[in-house]
Amino acid sequence: MKKALKIIGIVVLVFVILLVAAPFVFESQLKDMVKKTVNKNVNATVEFSDLDLSLFRNFPQATLVLSDVSIINHAPFEGDTLAIGEELLLEMSIKELFKGSEKPKKIDELRINNAYVNILVDSLGNNNYDIAIKDSTLVDTSSIPFRLDLKHYEINNSRLRYNDEGAKMAMYLEDLNHQGTGDFSLAESELETTTTSLVTLNYDGVNYLNRNKVALDAIIQMDLENLRYTFLENQATINQLPLTFEGWVQVNEDYNELDLSFKTPSSDFKNFLAVIPEVYARNIENVQTNGDFIVNGMIKGIVDDTYIPQMDIRITSSNASFKYPDLPKSVQDINLDLRVLNATGLADDTYLTFDKVTFRIDQDVFATNGKVRNLTGNMLVDMALKGTINLANLEKAYPLELQQDLNGVLTADVVTSFDMASIEKEQYQNVNSSGTASIRDFSYSSPEIPNEVKVANASFNFNQGNVQVPDLNLTTGQTDIRAAGNIQNLIGFLFTDQKLKGNFQVNSGNFSVNDFMVAETTKVPTNADSPNEQLKTVTTGKEAVKIPSFLDVELNFTANRVLYDDLVLNNARGKLLLRDETATLQGISANIFGGTVALDGSVTTKGAVPTFNMKLNLNSLDIAQSFNGLEMLQGLAPIAKALEGKLQSAISLQGNLNDDLTPQLNTLVGDALGQLLTAELQPEQLALFSRLDEQLGFLNLKDINLSNLKGYLKFNQGNVEVQPFNFNVKGINVNVAGSHGFDMNMNYNLTMDVPAKMLGSQVGSALGKLSGEDIESMVVALPIGLRGQFQNPQININMEQAVSSLTQKIVEKQKANLEQKGVDAIRDILTKGVPRSGQTTPADTTGVKDSIKTPPITKPNEKQVQDAARSILGGILGGKKKPVDTTKQN
Repeated sequence: MKKALKIIGIVVLVFVILLVAAPFVFESQLKDMVKKTVNKNVNATVEFSDLDLSLFRNFPQATLVLSDVSIINHAPFEGDTLAIGEELLLEMSIKELFKGSEKPKKIDELRINNAYVNILVDSLGNNNYDIAIKDSTLVDTSSIPFRLDLKHYEINNSRLRYNDEGAKMAMYLEDLNHQGTGDFSLAESELETTTTSLVTLNYDGVNYLNRNKVALDAIIQMDLENLRYTFLENQATINQLPLTFEGWVQVNEDYNELDLSFKTPSSDFKNFLAVIPEVYARNIENVQTNGDFIVNGMIKGIVDDTYIPQMDIRITSSNASFKYPDLPKSVQDINLDLRVLNATGLADDTYLTFDKVTFRIDQDVFATNGKVRNLTGNMLVDMALKGTINLANLEKAYPLELQQDLNGVLTADVVTSFDMASIEKEQYQNVNSSGTASIRDFSYSSPEIPNEVKVANASFNFNQGNVQVPDLNLTTGQTDIRAAGNIQNLIGFLFTDQKLKGNFQVNSGNFSVNDFMVAETTKVPTNADSPNEQLKTVTTGKEAVKIPSFLDVELNFTANRVLYDDLVLNNARGKLLLRDETATLQGISANIFGGTVALDGSVTTKGAVPTFNMKLNLNSLDIAQSFNGLEMLQGLAPIAKALEGKLQSAISLQGNLNDDLTPQLNTLVGDALGQLLTAELQPEQLALFSRLDEQLGFLNLKDINLSNLKGYLKFNQGNVEVQPFNFNVKGINVNVAGSHGFDMNMNYNLTMDVPAKMLGSQVGSALGKLSGEDIESMVVALPIGLRGQFQNPQININMEQAVSSLTQKIVEKQKANLEQKGVDAIRDILTKGVPRSGQTTPADTTGVKDSIKTPPITKPNEKQVQDAARSILGGILGGKKKPVDTTKQN
């Protein structure tokens, strides 16, 4: 016995050693074989980060796991991802591992975990999933490493995206879980499947399903030899609507063939509520219902490049009602007859009818009926709407859970007929619409707008493609609006992606821009831990003025009073064009700051940063009010802080805007021509002027009259350049040039031509030493540099340059005087005593030589001239102001 146990123990030990060692023996061989053979036989690049072989994970089966699998397309979808997966798991018999490398290995079970499949079909019909090499001479079938003889397969927690550009269809499956159990090694067998997913479906720009929960339990009879699949026992749910179906699908080489029928297993009206997304129709088990809701239909025929299946799908309900237990009102008299029909198999012959679609809440009845033909081509629409709806009752009868409250009474009696091609081409003469609609006592509120919008009344008259709006009255916050006009393409706006076009005459007693400051929003995942979750919209806490992208309208407006931030404009009028997220202003005028402003230009909020381009004409504006109210004026002309009076200016500028549409000063580019109509200087209001007033002893700045002073300046990205200009102050010519920044740093040069006659007795005593200098014609050029900031200036009065200039003038003047005296003396000699004009000849003329007495000529030296100049400038720059000697003024 001991010997037998020993032998058994040795066998077990050897077996365990083999189980442990086998993965190390086969892993490397399998890894290289899989990667080489797969890439050799597909038109794509297949990669995986690791291959793991385990004999214990599902013993007695061997388990092969490929990690981080990816399939990347070649041309014409070069670089696109066809599929990625976190894990691909294959199970097979252990004996399959001991087959020669030249023999394929049979796979019994396959699992795919956390995968993403991205199927693309371009507008030319090319797809990215057909990656098998089609030339049989290139496919090495003997080297294919695996053969699928599946008994079970699973796809867990995965996603699939399908986008067909040619068919204009997109489908997205999220949270996809699918599994099947059968035997693919048999020619005929039964496959039992279960599937759940969230399905989103868009077709031709219309969203038909939006993350709707779909489930399917099906037993399928498989005829793998003839590729025919028959549904035996099947039940599907869409949201909470159950459907049973039967029939078969046949896959052929050139076309597919199918014959399917389906119906609701019961006729309870709760089936209707079950179609609605679960987020809105939850707790329907407690809803009281009456009446029926029946869905039945068939889809039968072939599918190829020419034909689609014939179909007859009908949804009906009669005299139904429902009431939620926690809501005060019910919806009654519900009737519905909806039918989708195609009897030929040609796509253009598919049409939809809806008859006697009615419902009632309290005494308000609403009804519609119509037909939509040629669904896949130039769609033809006939529709009629008639009835009244109290919007406030909608939330009282159905759990909408809107983010805003709805109120008001909508009344409509409208019929319309049109084709989509005419709408898309804006050929509204082909639209046949008539009738009227109105809304009264409507109110709308939302977290995204600061104030509730109230529409007292609005009426609409339909005439072909045009909608006339004879009367519209609304208020929001401090704003009241009365408007009349027309909408050119209401149907195009409602049924396609066209912008809303129209023109209106708008009148307002009070219009506040702040009432239209929209709360900025951003998209964030509903579940931060799951990046695949749908995004939701939240506010950022900021506010911005946004020009709606869907508007293409012309507004001729008048407003008695416009409030923009802290500014108040009166009697505003002009034309406003709203198009492509841009507001174009034409001939706008308003009263502000005691004068008028006229402007033309544009503002756009289309980009990430709003921008503007504007021309302004300011006329007779009060300088003090303008400076305090306009930040831009504070940057362009800081000296206006110390001025009182009126100004006019023509300004051309462009730049970026803040979210509230105020200019970003450091981005401004443009120029301005300004004129002070009347202006008085108040030096104490600006440190620059008060310090100049202290240092220029000969001048009192309060006496300066700047009326009619003109100036031209250019500005570029925060820097203002003032072109040179001159003005005269009590006989003193002043030249100004330089620049400053919106940060108030300045770089200016002033040159003051100071007449010597204004300097009084101090100048007289200084020039009296210089041989009778004519002080009446002497002018001193005084350069002054202004640096630093306007409220903290650095003033540099260049005395040395002034001294040098004055010295040179005195020397040149004395030299000219001496030359003139020499000429006069020579003339006296030549004329032999003939008296010059204004000169008396002496009575005693005993001789010419004795009669000519030439005065001695003494040329001043350089030091004498400089001393005289400094004496003059000392009088100019005296710290204490001297009263002007008016007896010597002209």
